[in-house]
Amino acid sequence: MERFIQIDAPLIELLQEVMEERFISKKDFLLQEGQRCLHQYFVVQGCFRMFYINPKGMEQIITFGIEDWWITDYDSLLNQQASEHNIQALEDAVVLSITREKLEYLFKTHRALETYFRIVNERVRIADQRRLQFMFDLSGEELYDTFYQANPGFVQRIPQYMLASYLGFTPEFLSKIRSKKRK
Repeated sequence: MERFIQIDAPLIELLQEVMEERFISKKDFLLQEGQRCLHQYFVVQGCFRMFYINPKGMEQIITFGIEDWWITDYDSLLNQQASEHNIQALEDAVVLSITREKLEYLFKTHRALETYFRIVNERVRIADQRRLQFMFDLSGEELYDTFYQANPGFVQRIPQYMLASYLGFTPEFLSKIRSKKRK
């Protein structure tokens, strides 16, 4: 948080009081399709994927969440409806969770937190816009290269079929791109 806002000791203490630390085992879910999302999750340690099952019965990854990122199903959380998505741990993980009600209270009492979440959400929106533009404008190979150059450690951290899903490829197509790079 200190990268984006000034934060003092009393606010840190309050955050520690209202946020719940949870340990999540690899392959366990924070949220499953059909459940209502009740929390926002800050990833302290580990990696998560948010995905849905498309009409063809295939998993489609929407986003990932790694250390120092937030992950949640905003549609379910804000509209208080059953989720169409799953959030699953790809590694043993630790998250801090906070309910919408507690977060709204903090926004009202600590303006700096509202500023922090605005900045974080703006950065996420920019990243989403760039990803969509890259998916429309770049060839598959260019898209992979761009993503790899921006996130080399992350590409090594997740299974190839999940990266393919996120980039809109089949695993076979991604395998061809990667094998071509090795030559």
